[in-house]
Amino acid sequence: MHTMSVQIQDNYLQKFMNYVNNHSESITITKDKNLEHDPYFYERKKELEQVIEESENGTMEMLSQEQYDNEMEIFFKDLKANENL
Repeated sequence: MHTMSVQIQDNYLQKFMNYVNNHSESITITKDKNLEHDPYFYERKKELEQVIEESENGTMEMLSQEQYDNEMEIFFKDLKANENL
């Protein structure tokens, strides 16, 4: 058995559902709650897992609280300076 995600054009949905109903012994449809709330859930999950792995194994640069505070101060100053452009 294989599980896959299918995107269906709105105007084709009824034809697709008719096909599924005619082949219901071979096809099961279930709704994925994660995808209902966020169509990119699994892509985001994979990216987050990669960030966590990189931060844990030391391949991602981590800032100290002082470095973070300095970077954010610079960011907000730049943002304010460019506000009127």
